[in-house]
Amino acid sequence: MTRLTPLMSTVLFATGVVLVASVVSLAQGGGRPPAAPPPLEPGASQADVDKALIAAPGGQRDQATVIKWKPDFTYDTLRKGTNRLVCYDRSGLPLQQPFSVQCTSLANLDRVAQNLRAQALGDRDKSEAMLKEAEQNGTRVKPEYGSMWYSVAGPSQAQARPHHTMIAVPGATTQSTGLPENPRQGGAWIMNAGTSTAHIMTPP
Repeated sequence: MTRLTPLMSTVLFATGVVLVASVVSLAQGGGRPPAAPPPLEPGASQADVDKALIAAPGGQRDQATVIKWKPDFTYDTLRKGTNRLVCYDRSGLPLQQPFSVQCTSLANLDRVAQNLRAQALGDRDKSEAMLKEAEQNGTRVKPEYGSMWYSVAGPSQAQARPHHTMIAVPGATTQSTGLPENPRQGGAWIMNAGTSTAHIMTPP
C-alpha cells in the first residue's frame, strides 16, 4: 500500500475541494451565464489579449489578467483580471519560437522577468549559465509553490501546440514529495529536483 506524503495528501485534498466547489457552484448557479470578461485598459488591443489567452485553461480564461512585456522587462497591463492567472505573449523573443504564449500565477511575474532577461542574451548556454549563477548565489527568484505554468508554442499559430503544463514545487525532492526524479515509472515526476526550478511533470 502506497503511503501518502504531505504533498500528495495536499494535492488530493485540493482536488477534492475543487470538485466539491464545482458541484456546489453548478447546483447554486441555476444556469446563470458566466461573468463578462473585464474591460481592456486604454490603448490595449483585443487581438493582443486574445492571442495571449490561447495558453489559458478554459475555466480561467475570461477573468485572467493579460500583460505585454516591454524591452526593459517591465510590462504594461492590457487587461486587469479578477483571478490569479496572468497571460502574455513571448512570440519571437530571444530563444522563443515564432509563436509562443504563456500563462502562470501573478506571483510569478518577477521570475518570468528574470527568465526573459537571461534569454535576451540570445544564446541558450549563456542564458542557462546566468540563471545557474543566480541559483547558486541566492538571487534566483522562486516561483510560487504549487503554481501552474501553461505554455503553447510553435513555428506559427496554426502549428502551435501545448508545450507542457507544469506545477512549480521549488526545492522539492523525492524525499519531500514521494515522487520520482525521472519519468521511467511512467507517472508524474519531479524535474530539476532540489532547485528553485523544480516542477512536477505529468505524462502527455
